[in-house]
Amino acid sequence: MNILWAPWRFKYVANVNNKDECPFCEKPKGEPSVENLVLYKSKFSFIILNLFPYNTAHLMIAPYKHISEISALTNEEWLDIKKLLDLSIDIIKEVYKPQGFNIGMNIGRIAGAGIEEHIHIHIVPRWAGDTNFMPIISQTKVIPESLEDTYKKLSDCLKKYENRL
Repeated sequence: MNILWAPWRFKYVANVNNKDECPFCEKPKGEPSVENLVLYKSKFSFIILNLFPYNTAHLMIAPYKHISEISALTNEEWLDIKKLLDLSIDIIKEVYKPQGFNIGMNIGRIAGAGIEEHIHIHIVPRWAGDTNFMPIISQTKVIPESLEDTYKKLSDCLKKYENRL
């Protein structure tokens, strides 16, 4: 049997039922850093790396407001999220040159929301051939880059866009 070590996954497994703390409320309390994975904070929302990514550079955008429905956002908050979505796509394109994206929200547990109490948008870059036998046969996804390296690359690129922010 081959073993693929992924020790960072234990944090998720150990805390999967911990409902006391919302990561989308806690993570943006400090300044953006590799420790909290927050890349950028705007007036109403923020960009954060997914701690358990589906692919390299899997980002999420969440409002600061702890809500479970899109309809609870004001037009100004929704526009802020849209601006961060555009920015996220631009920096991922520049750094990683993906050939496509999966972008979406899972609203409600039945739709696949892991944290259903706080809406967030997933931005998952995609490349031809980025799926293989590993997820199908062994139910394992290989992420070829550390979160720290991804954070540094995207953070460095983000600095080029400061005039847009």
